[in-house]
Amino acid sequence: MEYIYGALLLHTTGKEIDEENLKKVLNGAGIEADEARLKSLLESMKNVNIDEVLKNASVAPVAAAAPAKEEKKEEKKEEKKKEEKKEENDSDAMAGLSSLFG
Repeated sequence: MEYIYGALLLHTTGKEIDEENLKKVLNGAGIEADEARLKSLLESMKNVNIDEVLKNASVAPVAAAAPAKEEKKEEKKEEKKKEEKKEENDSDAMAGLSSLFG
């Protein structure tokens, strides 16, 4: 993938996409260029119009963001409050019943 990115970088800067320039870009990024991969990429790109490919490239939609953790915390707080109220109501009922039997 780095080789393709390097070729695209050369293309956007208007430089010729050749073995020497691509090797310089890769080395500048700290990547040891593999001669076979360089030659293979350059051979496969010979008859490719990069501008046309970029123009027709589709952009993948961005996935919806996951809900924030705060929402989950709030839901848990609400559930906890409901449980506490229920427990309070239960203990009030028990206290009321015990007063009947003295």
